[in-house]
Amino acid sequence: MGNPTPGAMTLFKDPGFNFNGLLALGSAGYGAGEVGEVLTAVNTINKAGLSAQTYTETFKNLGEQLSGPPGNGKPGNQTTRFRALRAAQYYAQALFFVLGSDTPGSEQQLYQAGRDAWDTFCGLCDPPPVTAHVPYGGRTPLPVWFFRPDTSGKRRPTVILTNGSDGQNVDMWTYGVPAALQRGWNALVYDGPGQGQLLFVDQTVFTPRWETVVTPLVDWLSARPDVDTGKIALTGLSMAGDLAPRAAAFETRIAALVAMPGVLSPWLGFPPEIRKILTPDKQQTNAIWNNDVVPQLPPPAAATMKKRFEPFSIPAMLAARQGKMFTDFYTPAMLIKSLDITDVVPRIKMPTLVLDYEDEQFYPGQPRQMYDRLTCPKDYVKLTAATGAQLHCSPMAPQQHCEVVFDWLQQKLPTG
Repeated sequence: MGNPTPGAMTLFKDPGFNFNGLLALGSAGYGAGEVGEVLTAVNTINKAGLSAQTYTETFKNLGEQLSGPPGNGKPGNQTTRFRALRAAQYYAQALFFVLGSDTPGSEQQLYQAGRDAWDTFCGLCDPPPVTAHVPYGGRTPLPVWFFRPDTSGKRRPTVILTNGSDGQNVDMWTYGVPAALQRGWNALVYDGPGQGQLLFVDQTVFTPRWETVVTPLVDWLSARPDVDTGKIALTGLSMAGDLAPRAAAFETRIAALVAMPGVLSPWLGFPPEIRKILTPDKQQTNAIWNNDVVPQLPPPAAATMKKRFEPFSIPAMLAARQGKMFTDFYTPAMLIKSLDITDVVPRIKMPTLVLDYEDEQFYPGQPRQMYDRLTCPKDYVKLTAATGAQLHCSPMAPQQHCEVVFDWLQQKLPTG
């Protein structure tokens, strides 16, 4: 994948690190980052020499600093609250690259530090979100955080915010929670299989049947008196632009859907040279992977493969934590391939907004292809470089992103 990032937006020369740094920088608009903190971390990393090690170490240190008291005495609740939110962001930044660092075995510990910071933040919100564990098919329950504008009990439209393949809860704050609350909506944040607690602690990988995840959430919301059950919307960020549409194709109680961006096949987000490793035969595929590919992988590419495959394979995740490369390529690759929703998109009936981004790095062309396959009431919006909203998920412009999404949702599901 090339690097379309303009020079003025270049924090790091490597496009993967740069994209993550831009996400941290952009999150400042919703308090989930601080421009000065992020840029200082960027300078520290570049001075030390950009690597997974320097990136992980620098952002982990920043998270630790913010998890403690500030240097000017005892903080008030609001200071503690927003320091915890920023700490959650910085721990998430460290977590993303830890498998390529000198301490891959600290992955679960880093996840837990970020989760603790998130929970500290949530506990100091006013009102704090309702937390629960929603049963999920007899397996590990789904942790949820239900944010409300107030405790009046008023029935409100509600948006279910679905994360992608490697985001954390703090990203759902940046891409929806305050935007929802400011407009009088409720917002539900959750970890599904392959995400957050279910991945890093409970060791549960992604499922191609995301309706089995969303339906219990809709059941849980429908039992609440402060939810308008006719106005439950579903959004999907990044790879969840595949997951959310899949769920909406089968869960008919969803009243409006937003794919951010539209994704038909996550497998096509992998480079062609990776996809061609997969053959119909498991033994042949794994022989190619282990004998021909792995020995030739430079360390940065090896770290990327470990990260990209871990949400789809617990053996891959556990091997990566030991500094090793997974040996079974076939099984996770087939799971990723099974996420293709090309044939189910025409089943979607509710109004749907498909977002696209100029210079989309991971799923170019797929949003328009999804839009064209939809047979329901539909809209297509492309966010562009003209306002700094280019690249996958508009990392530099989450406020613009939320304006587009929530203006559309309010039009389809008006409050009051």
